[in-house]
Amino acid sequence: MDALPKINILYEDNHLLVVVKPANIPTCEDSSKDKDLLSILKEYIKEKYQKPGNVYLGLVHRLDRPVEGIMVFAKTSKAAERLTKQINNKEFKKTYYAVIEGIPKEKDTFKDYLTKDEKNNTSHVTNETNGKLAILDYHTIKTINNLSLVKINLLTGRHHQIRVQFSSRNLPLYGDHKYNKRFLDDNKTNIALIAKEVSFYHPTTKELLHFEIELPKRYPYTLF
Repeated sequence: MDALPKINILYEDNHLLVVVKPANIPTCEDSSKDKDLLSILKEYIKEKYQKPGNVYLGLVHRLDRPVEGIMVFAKTSKAAERLTKQINNKEFKKTYYAVIEGIPKEKDTFKDYLTKDEKNNTSHVTNETNGKLAILDYHTIKTINNLSLVKINLLTGRHHQIRVQFSSRNLPLYGDHKYNKRFLDDNKTNIALIAKEVSFYHPTTKELLHFEIELPKRYPYTLF
């Protein structure tokens, strides 16, 4: 299993699997047919526990392919159901860090209506009639050389939400190949967006769990 050593497992028990998704790996199978995280983890469980047949692993949330960070998977259908309920009830907290181009306010809340273009796999800001409500709040940690590190609390989970909401305000994410014109033809630079913190209640013990990882040791994070 060549891809397995790349996956950092933060926590595992009979109900949960919490891992760090590397950048540029699909969360689940897509049209590219590239090896995806869900399949890699199913192979890991099958091999580790010598499980015959198909392995169940519930996908309760996603990260865009270029984005790295913490992901939580359910090892039982009951755990998946309870985690999904927490997400719907806003009890499942996801905190992102991003490096954006420009100087934003010290803190702000973005509210937009977004619609997805299925053909081009992009989203854009529209009106209430045609879009779904997208809300996030953030605060700026530091600004250096027109690049700003921001901490983002995602209140809804729309397609490309963080990327679209910032870029629509002329604050595109560094390295974003879809929404930052400076990087449209750049196939080498990774987007500066990471799911850095996750908090939720254990689906059976009800214990509050919190996971956090460090910022990557690469530019532009190293500025901060």
